[in-house]
Amino acid sequence: MRTKIVAGNWKMHKNAEETEDLLNDLIAAVPQDKEVQIIVAPTFVNLAAAVEHLEFTNIYVAAQNMHQAEGGAFTGEISADMLKSIGVKTVILGHSERRAYFNETDSIIASKVATALKHDMTVIFCFGEELKDRQSNNHFNIVEQQLLDGIFFTEAAHWENIVLAYEPVWAIGTGETASPEQAQEMHEFIRETVRKKYGSQVADSVRILYGGSVKPENAAEIFAKPDVDGGLIGGASLKAADFAAIINGA
Repeated sequence: MRTKIVAGNWKMHKNAEETEDLLNDLIAAVPQDKEVQIIVAPTFVNLAAAVEHLEFTNIYVAAQNMHQAEGGAFTGEISADMLKSIGVKTVILGHSERRAYFNETDSIIASKVATALKHDMTVIFCFGEELKDRQSNNHFNIVEQQLLDGIFFTEAAHWENIVLAYEPVWAIGTGETASPEQAQEMHEFIRETVRKKYGSQVADSVRILYGGSVKPENAAEIFAKPDVDGGLIGGASLKAADFAAIINGA
């Protein structure tokens, strides 16, 4: 049985005071006895405080990004070692906004994945098609290629530290959501694609999250699908009550 994950990507929201307030609200709101792995990803400047604040809770902290180099003249960037030094052991890589707005290619993302895994970090690897890809019935090919180029260079042993996050780009921040049936269809395809490359042991154990306008109203139905192992939540993770409701739906 795969333990579900509900991860909240806060993106560029919440200053230091607002972060502390939201963390307090989450501690009070999220269920303590539900067998779900809960993760939040505040902005870089609030990561260390979040780690300290959540030390004795069942909520873990992830970074939203990191650089692929070990260090050097990369102004404004953050390395894997820096993240680990403040207690952050999980990182989101390949998010559609990093791909679209910061021109991160599959090659760059693959380099980041390799660095994170080298440092024994857990990677939440994001991928997914745009609206034009789905409209042209090319969505399976796009997803398969992103897997091949972005993460299928890794060894089977690395997959203990890999979580996949399928995010149809057309459903992120748009209010549109893939139907539970569409989500299951793609998640099943992803799992079978992993199976062809790495075998059943890896395919049956890897957790595949859905990301794309998950809300309290639709979370339970989406998460009930057999190949959906939780969600990567955007806007709804910024409200403690909504995030707790989504966790309860997992």
